[in-house]
Amino acid sequence: MNTDTQNKNQKLISILKKYDHLIVAFSGGVDSTFLLYVANKVIQGNVIAVTAHSSIHPKREIEFTKKLVKSIGVKHLMIPSREMNLPDFVENTKEKCYLCKKSLAQDLLKMGSEMGVSHIAHGANLDDLDDYRPGFKAAVEMGMIAPLLDAKMTKKDIRMLSKEVGLETWDKPSMACLASRIPYGVPIIDEALNKVDQAEEFIRNLGFISCRVRYHHEVARIEVNPKDFKKIFDDKIRIAIINRFKEIGFSYISVDLEGYIQGSMNRSLSLHT
Repeated sequence: MNTDTQNKNQKLISILKKYDHLIVAFSGGVDSTFLLYVANKVIQGNVIAVTAHSSIHPKREIEFTKKLVKSIGVKHLMIPSREMNLPDFVENTKEKCYLCKKSLAQDLLKMGSEMGVSHIAHGANLDDLDDYRPGFKAAVEMGMIAPLLDAKMTKKDIRMLSKEVGLETWDKPSMACLASRIPYGVPIIDEALNKVDQAEEFIRNLGFISCRVRYHHEVARIEVNPKDFKKIFDDKIRIAIINRFKEIGFSYISVDLEGYIQGSMNRSLSLHT
């Protein structure tokens, strides 16, 4: 490991030593898992992981968070999130991520107040400043802390350090909520979210790790790594996908020739700015 990454890790430890108690907004991703792991080492016994759950969260990911927190050895609380009660979120405006994160932050801050914990941490890192992240804006406004960002850690740093300490998430692909699979302006409804969740679960069970199923009403647009194109077009796999997706409720099934692109739905925002 290079010296720069080691120095950032020491900086993170120094930052976390400032806190006697901490709530970590925990999604089970690379960043929040590493943050929770280090926080537990530094603030021994006084760290709580809190995971939000609703129809926008893949069922697989919710179960994974439970397993992961248990392995780290901290208290884990699951709370229902309220974004599906927010009209602007359901209408799928460009502010949906902001509204969702703000709602979650409010709930976490309220929980912290009731438990006597004044600091809520989330897993933002330095790379998040380079993408369209309205959720990050909400977290800042609500006073959540971002120790990884304060330590100037990049995703590469976090993966490297996670691997060194043996966290299974070190090479886990990035994961966004299911609402990100639906184009802006198309209402976010449970039926669409459930279709996407089932479709992606099927694709992953076929061995495709980096993948998304984008929802376009009757059309499912599958994104996989271009290296997996040969595999997905194998007749046996292709026919299995067609049959399963039609069972789920899609009429047309397509594969995006550009492959998996993180945040690809954000393109429509740049077209209207």
